[in-house]
This record gives sequence, C-alpha cells and structure tokens, in this order.
Amino acid sequence: MRLGRILGGLGLAIAAVGLAMFFREPAAQSADHLDSPATKADSTVDINDLYTWVDGANAVFVMTSKFDTTPTTKFSDKVQYVFHTNSGPAYGAVTTPFDIIVTFDAANKIQAWYGASGYVTGDASVPAGLTSQNGKFKIYAGPRADPFFFNLDGFKHTVATVETAAPGLMFDPAGCPTVDMVTSGVLVNMLKTSADGGAPQDFFAKLNALAIVVSIDKGLVTNAGMNPIVSVWASTNK
Repeated sequence: MRLGRILGGLGLAIAAVGLAMFFREPAAQSADHLDSPATKADSTVDINDLYTWVDGANAVFVMTSKFDTTPTTKFSDKVQYVFHTNSGPAYGAVTTPFDIIVTFDAANKIQAWYGASGYVTGDASVPAGLTSQNGKFKIYAGPRADPFFFNLDGFKHTVATVETAAPGLMFDPAGCPTVDMVTSGVLVNMLKTSADGGAPQDFFAKLNALAIVVSIDKGLVTNAGMNPIVSVWASTNK
C-alpha cells in the first residue's frame, strides 16, 4: 500500500533536497537513500532526504527517514530528530542558529521544541498535524509516500557503461573521467531513460518513508527578518 503524498495542510513539496539558501539563491539538490551497511543496520537514525521551500509567510522543512515503511511504522523513542537552521544578513556573515528538536515516546506522541521557548506536544500523525497556540508553528509526523524520484534502472545502466569504457578514458587529478560534450550528453540521456531507452521508472514509486513536516513563520528563523540568508540541515541523535 502506498500512502498519500506529503500534504497534510502544510504545503506541497515543490522545492529541493539538501541545503537550501531559500530566500536569495536556487536550492541545492542531493539525495541519501540506500546507505552503507552500518547505517542501514539501525534504520531509526537513517535520514533519507531533507526538503525545504517557502510557502507564503512560512518556511517548510521536511525530513524523511527509514526505508520502505508500512502504515504502522513508528518513529524511534530513543532518537532526537533535529532541523538545524542558521541565518545571517549576508553570505559569510556570522550566523544565528535556530533549531527544531523533535522526539517521540513509545506511543508515538510527539514533543517538539523550536527556538528558545517554542513547544508543542501531542498526536502529530493526523493530517492537519499539531499547531502552536500562536499559530506560528505547525508539525506533522507519520508515514507518507516517499516523494523522491530516482531512476535506478537508468543510473545502473549509466554506471555500467562508464565502468566498461573506463580503461580507455583519461582521468583528471581528482580521479574523474574526462569526456567530450557528445559523450557527456549520451550519459546524461541514459540517466533520464530506462536501460532499454524507454521512459524513466521511479524506483521509490511504491515505497513509503517516515516524514516530519514543519511549517514555521519565516520571522522565527530569520531573526525577525534581519537575516534573510538561511541554511538548513538535519541530524538524528541517539
């Protein structure tokens, strides 16, 4: 069974994965699925992706964790799930930290702290999530359809092609193969198609992940608007 997309009244995931300078610069993109054996051995601390975007007056942060969950999969009661943000008035300037710390008990009741004094607790798994008394913070936590798209078939085909051609390639000092624009275009097209040249297939289309979705007033993470440059990263801590 595939669960619904990450909506829940908190916005549509339209922006990017990873670090996001989301007020003045395009977002960076990356992904972190199918980790090393040591990380996969304890899926309670395994972060899949971090998504960030702006929804009007709010900033939205989404952290997904665990791989191929079910509708009854729960968050760990032994882990802190943390959104770390830093904001500054300009690039390279001293930044102001603002963290959102989330924990769960054995029944999956949530406790969420934001900033120095913000706090909510209760059942955040309902579609509307939990909202703070001042209305500036909202959080949802529960299993959702994994929103990341990855054409694993095309990726494997591309890797196999490069490995086959590797003996005849030239490599730069960093160990990266140097190819001409035509070859580069062929490889990029492989990433966009299936191994037989057909439409790309989303490897995660039938999979679910645990998602923590936060919608927060931008003023809280930008020092009342004085620090428009914002970065965000996520961590899990046992």
